[in-house]
Amino acid sequence: MLVRTSLLLCLLLLGLCLGMETEREGKVKKEQKGNVSSHNKARSGSSSTSVAATARAPTGARSGTGQNKGQAKRTGSDKVAKSQRKTTGPRNDAGCAAIGGICQRNTYVCQGRYLKEKCAGSPGRHCCMPGAWNVFCAGHHHNRVRACDGFGCGAFNSVRNSALHKGVDVMCDDYGNINAPFTGTLGGPVGRRGTDGIQFDGVKLSNSAHCVKIFNIRPHRYTGPISQGETLGYLLPLQDRFSGIASHLELQMCDLSDPTPFI
Repeated sequence: MLVRTSLLLCLLLLGLCLGMETEREGKVKKEQKGNVSSHNKARSGSSSTSVAATARAPTGARSGTGQNKGQAKRTGSDKVAKSQRKTTGPRNDAGCAAIGGICQRNTYVCQGRYLKEKCAGSPGRHCCMPGAWNVFCAGHHHNRVRACDGFGCGAFNSVRNSALHKGVDVMCDDYGNINAPFTGTLGGPVGRRGTDGIQFDGVKLSNSAHCVKIFNIRPHRYTGPISQGETLGYLLPLQDRFSGIASHLELQMCDLSDPTPFI
């Protein structure tokens, strides 16, 4: 009887121990499962955050790229507008060619005079007009500038009556025919009075490239078109007024520049 009771107690204690062990193992497994679950949630959360950030990044990048493109477009438009403003002018070189000129960069030598705003392209391209005016005085083979005599000198910017001579004196014969130096239009009579009160009569001649005043002549007419080499009038005599002076006409540019390169 005692042996049976001892055996039952041993079985009871063994069962109790097994139950406690099983319960402890269950708690351990439950804790491990909870840790794994929380770890997975953390990983899932970080992945979602990174995915969201990645998804947002292209939008920002695209927005930034769009802004950059817009800025680049505006910058390009501004540059085009500036270049158009700088190059506003003739669309071709026809205006220069029509008056016998050649369009080239103004850094090149021009055997004559450069005219602005006659050539297309960059601002540095000007129309080179060679010195190819017709001979003024009939019977002369070239235009000869009056040298110095007792009444002064005929070159441009020579001193005359304590002032600079803003013209050129071209040698001619008294009453000799005067020819038009270039094709253009007669713009009416012009005159100037000298310091001695003597009136020097003349006529204005111009075209799209040149404008001159020719003094000390008597024109056949004062208005209308005229061709290069056509008789313009005749030279008024100077010997009656200034004995011993070299007879000449006076040529003056309308803008008071030097006409020497053209004659």
